[in-house]
Amino acid sequence: MATRSLWRTRGKLAVAAAALLTGGATATVATSEDPATALKLCTAVPVRLYRNTVTAASIAFDYEYSLWGLSEGSVEKAKVKHEVHLRSARKLQELCFKNGGIYIKLGQHLGQLEYLVPEEYVQTMRESMLNKCPVSSYDQVCEVFKKELGETPDKIFEEFDPVPIASASLAQVHVARTLDGQKVAVKVQHTHMTDTATADRATVEVLVNTLHGVFPSFDYRWLIDEIRESLPKELDFLVEAKNSEKCLENFRKLSPHIAEYVYAPKVSQVFAEMMFRHGFVHCDPHAANLIVRPLPSGKRTILGKRKPQLVLLDHGLYKELDFTTRFNYASLWKALIFSDANAIKENSVKLGAGEDLYALFAAILTMKPWNRIIDPSVDHLVIKGNDSERAERQMYASQFFPQISELLRRLPRVILLMLKTNDCLRSVNSCLLQGSSVETFFIIGKVSSEAVVEAKKLQRKSLLSRLDVLLEEILLEVRLLGMQIALWLLHLRRALTG
Repeated sequence: MATRSLWRTRGKLAVAAAALLTGGATATVATSEDPATALKLCTAVPVRLYRNTVTAASIAFDYEYSLWGLSEGSVEKAKVKHEVHLRSARKLQELCFKNGGIYIKLGQHLGQLEYLVPEEYVQTMRESMLNKCPVSSYDQVCEVFKKELGETPDKIFEEFDPVPIASASLAQVHVARTLDGQKVAVKVQHTHMTDTATADRATVEVLVNTLHGVFPSFDYRWLIDEIRESLPKELDFLVEAKNSEKCLENFRKLSPHIAEYVYAPKVSQVFAEMMFRHGFVHCDPHAANLIVRPLPSGKRTILGKRKPQLVLLDHGLYKELDFTTRFNYASLWKALIFSDANAIKENSVKLGAGEDLYALFAAILTMKPWNRIIDPSVDHLVIKGNDSERAERQMYASQFFPQISELLRRLPRVILLMLKTNDCLRSVNSCLLQGSSVETFFIIGKVSSEAVVEAKKLQRKSLLSRLDVLLEEILLEVRLLGMQIALWLLHLRRALTG
């Protein structure tokens, strides 16, 4: 009886959701200046909402039915829960691919939320969302060209490869040659994005609001505001071009010590410089948007190896940090690196975490429990990437889910995007190093500390206050030297012990 009731509820939810949005379809088409586009929108929204509702109800039913009557903490329940997690993750994966567009972007981000969702979801999304994005046909590419430029690619370029070299959630890239002989990469938006971006936004909004109504602790309504603001910018390639130019100009002006790496500053240091010095941050640095290649100039290290160059792709999603936010965020990371509990609390509160959730905020940023965060050892923030650490993170994620939801609700949106950037970089770091390295945190500590000192220099006007900053700068150099020596000793100990 309970099973039939659940299935009936699922069916009612799906039909009601589709009917709700279909009801306004006729009015929308009738009042729209572009009836053809409006008709596509009114057709897409109910279909997507129906898929969302059926998938959500199916997942909810699977958890309820499969785990019914199993003892908490038993081996059997753990085994069944793992199987349900896997099934549910694959259902979400299928939903993302069917809907496409921002659903794929949401799936990509889900694959980086180790502190919030079960490991089965993380792994499923990571394995598929970055390298299996849909591809638009050449006919669809021509359709976009005609709509935007009035001509097909063969009329605009001397050469245009109809087969894309890469495809992402919102667009794909083709190799072409201009009429003056220059080889270029041409980014072409998927045709369906123009028609379905509004539909995707509407269905996500309905889904999030509905889930919050049913489960009040699931409050992700801030996600709606973020999508509403960021999606139009990501779909405007003129904005992306300006972001790319500004990003490179910032490195030339504000980070001249790595100005040689104009298109590809050094790995790890890039985003520290952006966040703590530039205040203009690339907020979508997942593995598919980062390429490491040998430095084109051919320069080599003292060991004879060619120096690396990091190529940043996809400049559609950037966020600007005002002076105060940038200063507080840099101060927080400085405090995290040097295990300064009082400064961690002070700057977490300033950034919006509150007196009650500052420790949780620090834990999400570092993926470490509080006792490790304030541990003074040089490698206290290093993520080993082993099963024990992953199990511990999953336990904390489950135990503190309501608090995590509340923290994400109260943090300013700009900090939420810094968390997203942090998640992306941690995921890339994990793939490269199977965890993280002490050197990564040394770089973060150095850049964040220097950014704090630079900001204080701008604020202090009197001679006495400037002397205070000078003293702080000297002490900082001593601390960084001590940290560097500790790193060398740590490497030496590891080398001697095998």
